[in-house]
Amino acid sequence: MLTDILCDLIKQAFIQSGYDAKYGNIVRSQRPDLCQFQCNGAMSASKEYKKAPFMISDEVIATLKSFEGIHDIIEVIETVKPGFINITLKDSYITNHMNKLAGDSRVGCMLIENPSKIIMDYGGPNIAKPLHVGHLRSAIIGESLKRLMRFLGHEVIADTHLGDWGLQMGMILSECERRYTGLPYFDETFIGEYPTEPPFSLDDLGQIYPYVSKLSKEDETVLAAAKEATFKLQNGDKGYLALWQHIVDVSLNDIKINYERLNVDFDLWYGESHSNPFVNKVVAHLEDKGVVYESEGALVVDILTSEEEQGLPPLLLYKTDGSILYTTTDLATLYQRMEDFHPDNILYVVDNRQSTHFKQVFQCAYQNGLVPKETCLEHIGFGTMNGKDGKPFKTRDGGTIKLSELIDMVEANAREKIRDKEDLDVHAISKQIGLATLKFADLSNFRTKDYIFDLEKFSSFEGKTGPYLLYSYVRLKNIVKKLQELGITPSNITLPASDVERNIFLKLNELPEVLTLAAKDRAPSIVCEYVYELSTLVNAFYHTHHIINQTDALQQKSWMALCQLIINVMDICLDILGIEVPEKM
Repeated sequence: MLTDILCDLIKQAFIQSGYDAKYGNIVRSQRPDLCQFQCNGAMSASKEYKKAPFMISDEVIATLKSFEGIHDIIEVIETVKPGFINITLKDSYITNHMNKLAGDSRVGCMLIENPSKIIMDYGGPNIAKPLHVGHLRSAIIGESLKRLMRFLGHEVIADTHLGDWGLQMGMILSECERRYTGLPYFDETFIGEYPTEPPFSLDDLGQIYPYVSKLSKEDETVLAAAKEATFKLQNGDKGYLALWQHIVDVSLNDIKINYERLNVDFDLWYGESHSNPFVNKVVAHLEDKGVVYESEGALVVDILTSEEEQGLPPLLLYKTDGSILYTTTDLATLYQRMEDFHPDNILYVVDNRQSTHFKQVFQCAYQNGLVPKETCLEHIGFGTMNGKDGKPFKTRDGGTIKLSELIDMVEANAREKIRDKEDLDVHAISKQIGLATLKFADLSNFRTKDYIFDLEKFSSFEGKTGPYLLYSYVRLKNIVKKLQELGITPSNITLPASDVERNIFLKLNELPEVLTLAAKDRAPSIVCEYVYELSTLVNAFYHTHHIINQTDALQQKSWMALCQLIINVMDICLDILGIEVPEKM
C-alpha cells in the first residue's frame, strides 16, 4: 500500500533527523486540492523537542530528499506552516503500483500474520416464532463481519445460537398439552415410539406462542403450567423432549429459508439446548469456587467489578422454581465453546440493549476461570431499525413486521422499478436489487446508531444506495464485456489521463487500510463508505472518458485493465457486505 511505503520512508527520515519514528505516520490528505498525503507528526514532535514544527518538518524533508531513488517516488514534498508535510507522488510511481495491484487477486490485501480462531454468535432467533424485522441487523452485520474476518485470514466459526430452551418452550408445550389432548407426549406411561410427524404446522406455532404468552400474563395457572413444562423439558422428560424436537424441526426449516434469502449462513445451528448438558458442570465449577449462594430461594453469583466500573447486579443461575435463565445457558455455552473449539475470540453480535447481560456473563466467566483471560469475549452491539416516525419499524396497524414480509416488500419495490425491461429476468434481478437495497441501507449506518429505514430513499438508483452500487458495477462489467466482444485485450495500466483517473488510482490503493480498519472497529459501514466513494469516482470516469469509442488503442487497453481492477475491488467489497450482483440491470 502506498501509505505504508511512504510511512516507512518518512519514519526513516525522522530517525535520521534525530526524531522519534512515531511522528512519521502518513494519512491521506484532507485537502486533495493541495496534496495527496500528509504527515502531521512535526506538530506533536515540537512539544517534545522544544522546536518550532516547521523547523522539524524542514529538516525531515531535507533528509528525505537525500534518499536514493526518492525523486522517482515523490513529485512534490513541502512544509506548510505551522509544520505540515504535504506530499504528492509521481504519476509514474502510482501507476506502477496499480499494475502490481492488477496482478494480485487480493489487490494488496495481505493475509493476517497471526490469524485467530473466532466464534461469531449472531442471528439468535427464537424457535417457534417467525423471524421478524428485529432479527435483521444481527444477521446481516454478523454475516458481513464473518466474511470480512475470513477474507483477512482468520478462522471463523459462525453459530446462530437458537433460542430453543427457555420459558417460551414451556409455554408452547403446555399449550399443546391443552390443545392436543390424547397425544402420547404427555402420557408418562407411554413406552412406544413417538410419532415421526409433528401434530402442528408452522402457522399453528406462529399462532400458539403469542396466544399463550398473552394468556400467561393474565392467568397465573397458565404461567405455572408453562414453568412446570419448562422444568420437565430442561430435566429430560422424554415426551416433552420428543415434542420439543418437532417444534425445533418445523421452525428451523423456515428460519433457514429466510436466512438464505438474506444470503446469510452458519456453520453451526446450535441452540441453548446444546449447552444444557454443560449447565451442571458450570454450576459445580462455580460452587467449587465458593461463589454460589442462595438469595430468596434462587441461586446467584456476585459479579466483582473494579472501583472505576459501575456495579453489576448478581448473576442468577437458577430461579426459585429450579429453572435456568439465559445467563446460565450463556455461561454453559461459553464452557462448551472452550471445550470444543478453544477459540481466541468469541464475538456476540447482539442488540445494544443486552450490554448489561453480556457484562455479567463475561465478568463471571473471567473471574471464575470458565474462560482464560487471554480469550477475548466481545459484545458487538447495534442500534434499532426505525420507521419514518423514528420508532421501531412496524406494520401500518402497529404490529411487528415479519422478516419475510420485509424482504417481500423490498423485492416488490425493485420488481416495480424494472418491470418494463423485457430483456431482464425480472424475478431473479429484483431479488438481488431488493437484497442490495436492504443490506446497504442497514450496513452503511455505523452499527451502534439507530437509523430510519426509508424504502423509497434506499431503493433509488441514485445517491448512496445499494441499487446505485449495483448499477455502477454492472455498467463497468458491460464495458469490459463489449471490449471483449470487439476482440480487445487489456494491457498494462498507463499514466492517468485525468484527475478523476488519478483519484481512482489512489482510492484503489486504500482497500487494505479500509478492510483493516473495518475489522478493527467491527464496522461494515467503513466498507460501505469506501465502495460508495469508489462507485462515485467510477461514474465520473464514465462521463470523462469514452472507453468503448476510444481511438487510441493503447489507452483503451489500459482503461480496460483499470476497469477489471475496479471490478475486482468491488467484488471483494460487495462479497464482504453479502450483496449479490446481477449480470444485467
